[in-house]
Formats: sequence, structure tokens, C-alpha cells
Amino acid sequence: MNRINLLFIAIFSSLIACAQQIESSVKAKDATSVTYTVEDVVTELNIPWGMVFLPEGGMLITEKSGEIIHFKDGVKTEIQGVPEVYVRGQGGLLDLELHPDYKNNGWIYFTFASSKGKGDGGFTAIMRAKLDGASLAQNELLYKGGPNTKKGQHFGGRIEFDNDGYLYFSIGDRGNRDENPQDITRDGGKIYRLHADGRIPVDNPFVGKTGAKSAVYSYGHRNPQGLVKHYKTGEIWEHEHGPKGGDEINIIQKGKNFGWPVISYGVNYDGTSLTDKTSNSGMEQPFFYWVPSIAPSGMTFVTSDIYPDWKGNLLVGSLKFKYIERLVIEGNKVVKREIILKDLGRVRNVRQGPDGYIYAAIEGEGIVKIIPNK
Repeated sequence: MNRINLLFIAIFSSLIACAQQIESSVKAKDATSVTYTVEDVVTELNIPWGMVFLPEGGMLITEKSGEIIHFKDGVKTEIQGVPEVYVRGQGGLLDLELHPDYKNNGWIYFTFASSKGKGDGGFTAIMRAKLDGASLAQNELLYKGGPNTKKGQHFGGRIEFDNDGYLYFSIGDRGNRDENPQDITRDGGKIYRLHADGRIPVDNPFVGKTGAKSAVYSYGHRNPQGLVKHYKTGEIWEHEHGPKGGDEINIIQKGKNFGWPVISYGVNYDGTSLTDKTSNSGMEQPFFYWVPSIAPSGMTFVTSDIYPDWKGNLLVGSLKFKYIERLVIEGNKVVKREIILKDLGRVRNVRQGPDGYIYAAIEGEGIVKIIPNK
């Protein structure tokens, strides 16, 4: 066999491998098996980053610019006493979550970019507080990453509790992919775990290791903007932005390295190669990845009987394509993708409410409710 034939075979094999890699993410279909109506719930919001439903009715909503809004019975009230927020690029006031026993203890948790601490700029912090009328009270800073940086990207910021009451939150790599994600002595590119009062759990994976950030639970992440507890297993599921392609869904495990930036299914934004590795010893593979990137933000599992055809599915917001993506999961694999809520705007968050309905936060619009047609 001559050299030209050998070269042709090599090139053809490489193209096939590349195609297989891309096609390994099931293609999204521009359709849905369920027809629905979209109802406005809260209007005239700019970047509604986080939202929670209060047991006494109504909602709390964060605006990235630094406001917490209480919404009930059609009335929006701005909550006072919010700490100073460092608003830069992707940074600002981010997610919020209620303590699992909120009815009895009243604790509200929120993440934000803060300029407090060492260095110019800001870094992601998490705080808890209680509502006293229309103001925050008993504010307690639980964790603040650092050192500060003026870079405006990758703050992470999602929050979730597990079945044992542990508090998880994410901090992105803060635009420093070469140092932060793979170094457990540095903040950034990590999922963190705390007790609800901010104490470090003694069984966190890096407790007692010299120089390590003992709040870290997993590492090697890029910019995680989705955290949700699996409704059956109790596992914490995470999604994160890749570069150009390579957004990931991961099932978070204690002490595991999820690979960024050593391994990735994406490339640099200019199309050049980021890494020649999609796997490496000691690094976890994603549960699922997107090529091309959808820029995921917010996610929820559907458990409501209101959506029988969607029950057990995972819904993920897309900033890039301005839709919600429905992922059908069988066993340990995504077998189907469908596009819903198309072209309303950049979907920043998606949650199932206590009434069983799905709510989505749309940038430049507000909060909407998805009502299936009968």
C-alpha cells in the first residue's frame, strides 16, 4: 500500500473518530411531544439569576445587578440589607436557596461576587440571612473565595442541599484555568460542601491535607451554573459551561477530579485546540456533554404529575440558544433531547415549583410558568 493510500486512510479514520465524538451527544430535536402555554408570572426583570418559592406563598428572586426581590400577589418589593455586590462581567448577585427546614429556622442562602478580602476585584462568596419584614437580618458570611481578581468571568454560584442537610455551592475557575481548577490549595473551579452553619465537615475529602481548601468537595470544574439533587438517588448533579463545545453534566462525587482543563470535549473560542485529551487517568468522564455548546444555566428534574410525559426528565436552560432542553434519561444515558420554550430569551434558571408547575427565569423578561395543554 503506497504512502498516499496510507495518508488517506489515516485522514479518513481521524474524521470518523471526530464525527463519532461529536455525535456521542444525542442531537436535540426542534419539537416537543407536549403542547403547552406560557404564562407570565413576574414581568420586567433584567437578569433574574436565582429564584426560590416561599412556603407562605410568593417568591424571592435575585437580580444580577444586586437586588433581592420579594414577589407575592402581583406585588414586587425590594429587600433591604443586601450586602455590597461586586458587579463585573458575569459577576453579581447570583443564586439563592432555602434551608431544607426553612419553615422552622428561616435561613436563606445566597451567592454573590464580593470585593471583600485580599486583592482588587472580587470572588464568589456565600452568605445566609433571615427575612425580617422587607429586610435581611442576621447576615452571616459562610465562605468567600480568593484572592480577588478583576477578571469578569466564571463565578459559578449555584447552591443545593443534599438529603443529609449538607450545603453545596459552586465557584468557577474565575478565568484562570491554568492554576485554579486542578489545584486544591486554590479557590476556583470547585464544588464546595459545608454544614448549613458554615462549618467544614470533618469527612470532606481534603480535610487535614497541607494547604488544601478543606471546603472543597470536587475539583477540575470550569464554570458550574447548575446544581440539583436527584429526586431518587439524592446525588448532586452539576452542569458547567465548556469553552466552544464541551458543556458537561456531572454527578458529583467526593474528592473526584472532573478534568478541566486537562481533558475537554471543547476547543478554544477561536477554534484552535485546547487539549488533545478527552480522557485521562484519575479524571472523571462527564455523564453527558454537549457539542456544540448550549451555554447551560439552571436545571431541574421533573417529578410532577402535571407533566406525565416529562416525568423523570431533566430540564436545562440554554443561554446561547434561548430555550429549555428536555433530556430523557434511561439508566445512565441520555437517550433523547427535545427543545421547549424556544425563542423567549436567554433562559437563566428553571425550577419546579411547590405547585408542581415548571417555572423559567428569562433574561430581559421575567419569570414564566409552563402550563401543559389538556
